[in-house]
Order: sequence, then structure tokens, then C-alpha cells
Amino acid sequence: MAIQVGDKAPDFELRDNHGATVKLSDFRGRKNVLLVFYPFAFTGVCTGELGELRENLPKFSDRDTQVLAVSNDSVPTLRVFGEQEGLEFPLLSDFWPHGEASRAYGVFAEDKGCAVRGTFVIDKEGIVRWTVVNGMPDARDPNEYVTALDTL
Repeated sequence: MAIQVGDKAPDFELRDNHGATVKLSDFRGRKNVLLVFYPFAFTGVCTGELGELRENLPKFSDRDTQVLAVSNDSVPTLRVFGEQEGLEFPLLSDFWPHGEASRAYGVFAEDKGCAVRGTFVIDKEGIVRWTVVNGMPDARDPNEYVTALDTL
């Protein structure tokens, strides 16, 4: 079961598509975080969703929000994916230990070996303020993220 609104967001330390370490706690007190889990790079729905995030980045930065996208892909895979798609936000690798962050958020599908589509809006204090979890084939609407951020 996914973590709920009002829960403290589990901290994590993951490598991004450039090999840099990113910790959720690094944003505490500084920025809200839009944490988006997605199944796999280079797949149709995931590519479309991350492209929508790319197109909406100004809306998130205007709301003092850092976008972090997490999949169970390896760092080299995410590097190529980010370059090909022109993604200018961190793509975080939950590859090893496999699915550790996804499991902490309750969005890892053991039978598929990857995260489902879970999104968490986390405020500057590290508290989950909004969440949605969709099945693997069901794309999310980034306008819902903006609406949720406007309530912070």
C-alpha cells in the first residue's frame, strides 16, 4: 500500500542520470518536491508522461518545486533516455538495491519487477500533501500536480 497524505516522506539516496547522488532530505526546508515513480524508460506511456513534465517545468519551478522522476532502470539507461528526450530534471535510478525507494513508497509491483505510476507531492517539511497511484497502463495528468501544489 502506498504511503498516504500526512505521512512523512521516506528519505532516499539515489543516483541520477549523470551519476550524482540525490537525497530527498537535501530539499527539506528549501523546496517542495514532485516525486514521480514510473515503470521504465523508453516505453510509450512513460515517455509521454515525462515529456509532459518537461513541457510543464516552468509551472513547477514557479511553485518552488523540484521534479524528481524515479524508475528501476540503470543509470546508463537513464542517461541515454534523458538525453534523447531532452529531460532537464533528475531521472533517479532505483536499480540497486532493486526497488528499495519504490518499496518504501509502496509503489513497487513485485510481480512486474518495477514501480507502478505513483506520484507524491511533498512539502518543504518533508510531509506528503497529495498523492495518486495509477496502474501501469494509465497515464497521469500533470495539471493535477499543479492544482495540488497550489494548495501548499
